[in-house]
Amino acid sequence: MSNLQPIRVGILGFGVVGTGLYQVLTENSDSIIQRVGRPVTVKRIADVDWDRSRDVTVPDELKTTDAYEIINDPEINIVAETIGGLEPAMKFVMDAIAAGKSVVTSNKEMIARHGHDILAAAAANSVDVQFEGAVGGVVPIIRTLKESLDADHIYEIMGIVNGTTNYILTEMSREGLDFQVALGQAQQLGYAEADPTDDVEGIDAANKLAILSAIAFGRRVDVDQIYREGISQLLPEDIAYAHRMGYVVKLLAIARRRDDDSVETHVHPVLLSQKHPLASVSGPFNAIFVRGRACDEVMLYGRGAGSLPTGSAVAGDVIDSARNLTKNAAGRVPCVCAGQAEIVPMGEVSSRVYVRMKVKDQPGVMGAISTIFGSQSISIACVMQEDTDGQTADIVWIMHECGEDQLTGALAAIQALPIVEAIPARIRVEG
Repeated sequence: MSNLQPIRVGILGFGVVGTGLYQVLTENSDSIIQRVGRPVTVKRIADVDWDRSRDVTVPDELKTTDAYEIINDPEINIVAETIGGLEPAMKFVMDAIAAGKSVVTSNKEMIARHGHDILAAAAANSVDVQFEGAVGGVVPIIRTLKESLDADHIYEIMGIVNGTTNYILTEMSREGLDFQVALGQAQQLGYAEADPTDDVEGIDAANKLAILSAIAFGRRVDVDQIYREGISQLLPEDIAYAHRMGYVVKLLAIARRRDDDSVETHVHPVLLSQKHPLASVSGPFNAIFVRGRACDEVMLYGRGAGSLPTGSAVAGDVIDSARNLTKNAAGRVPCVCAGQAEIVPMGEVSSRVYVRMKVKDQPGVMGAISTIFGSQSISIACVMQEDTDGQTADIVWIMHECGEDQLTGALAAIQALPIVEAIPARIRVEG
C-alpha cells in the first residue's frame, strides 16, 4: 500500500458514463494503486437528480447537486466531466482548469467545437485535459493517434464511430428490417435515445470525425464544414442489392489528407466491400481504420458505447493524469494543431457511386440513360436491371470514380427523362 496521499477525483454528471467511471475506479482500486503508485479515489459526485435509479450504490457523503463543491474543493485534483452537451459542461470545465485541476471528459461535442480553447487554457494553467472517451467508447484511438502514431504521416481515417447506427444497419441487413422498425428495436435495447437525431443523422459521428481529423492531420477542423448524411432515408432494398453485389452498407466517418494538405471530411452511408476490414464490424461495435505512410494500415475495434466501456476509457485518462500529478508533470502530449484546416467542398470530392433508378419497363431506357452518363464523362462499372411489377423496373448502377458535382448534373438530366419515375438511392462506394 502506498504511503503517498491519494489522488482525489470529482465526477460531474452521474449518468451512463459517470456511473461506469465510478465502477471502474472503485472496483479496480487495488490494481490502480499498483499502476499509479498511490490511491486514486472518488471524493465527490455532482448530479442534479439523485432520485433516479442507477445500477450502482453511492455513499451519501459523496453526493452533491452543486458542481462547484467539486470545482472549488482544493483537495480534488482531477475533475471528470461526464455531463455531455455544451453548457453547463463548458463553463464547468473552464472553471475547473482555472482552479488548477486536471480534466478528463467524454464530451465529443464540446471537444469538437471548443477543444482548442480548452487545451490552450490547460496549457496556460499547467494542467492536463484528456478525452479518450469522446471517440469510440473503449477503442483507444485518441491515444493511438497522439502517441503511438505521432511520428507518422497519416493519410486517411475511416471509421464506424456510432454504435447506434451500426446496430440499426446490421439489423436492416440481417433481418431485412425497415429503418423505423430497426430504430425501435435499438431504442428498446437502450442503444438509441428517445430522440435519436444526433445518431441517425450523423451529427455524433461528425463531432468525432472533427476530433480525429484535427489530431491526425494537425489542423483544426470546423465541425460545421463536415459534409453529413444520415441513415434515416436508407431502404432495405438497397441494402439487399448491395449485399448481392458484394457490399455491406455502413455509416462511415471519413477524413483524407490531400497532397496540398487540404482535407476531405464527410460522414454518410457507404457501400463497403465485404472484403474490407470494417465490413465485418456489426451490432453496437465501433472500429477505426487508419492509413499512414509508415504504419501502412491499422484498425482498432471495440464496444463504442455503454457505461463500462466508455467509463473504462475515461478511467484510463484519470489514471494517466494521476501518473502525471505523481511526477509533477502536465501537458506531456500538447495540442499540436497549426491553424485551421482547409476543407475540400463536397462537390469537389470524387468517389465511386451506387445509384438505383425506378424506370418504365420499355425498350431504349438503358441506352438513353447511358448516353447521359457518357455525355458527362461518367464511366459505368456495372449495371443490373430487375423487373418489379411488369410496368416498371429497377436499374442499379455502380459508377467508376467521378466527381460529386459531375454526378449531380448527370442525375438531374436523367431525372428529367419521361422514362425515369424516380431515383430513390445514391450511395457512395468504398473499398
